[in-house]
Amino acid sequence: MRKDVCSGGSRSIAISTTFTVYFDGQFWVGVAERIDGKDLEACRVVFGAEPSDEEIYRFVLKRWCRLSFSAPIKASSSSKKHPGNPKRRQREATKEASRARPSTKAQQALALEREERKLEGRSRSSAKAEELARARYNRKHDKRRQKHRGH
Repeated sequence: MRKDVCSGGSRSIAISTTFTVYFDGQFWVGVAERIDGKDLEACRVVFGAEPSDEEIYRFVLKRWCRLSFSAPIKASSSSKKHPGNPKRRQREATKEASRARPSTKAQQALALEREERKLEGRSRSSAKAEELARARYNRKHDKRRQKHRGH
């Protein structure tokens, strides 16, 4: 629980995180989801070989604070106000554990981040190409001037 004092008063905001590790067909991947109030942020980590429980624990302790999470998106509020039937909660927990996939909201957040990076890369490469073309033109132009300068 953290206190938010920017607004003059204090209000409590619950932050919940989940870290899901699954095999995507080629590599072992971890997806960290952080729900802060009504915003969901996600981060994808590629492990390569299957990580042991100890390696995951060490990763969470040492590298969690350096993860770069995606831009926040609105999370659907699926949390209930009352705890509910304990047997039903146990069934849901078992079902969720067997699913072992990140939530679709986390996948959307990662896809948005990937698109943003793609657009940034395109603009960077087009600016670089334009700069190279301008430099090439200036070299040709200077070479022409040198030819017409006289001896």
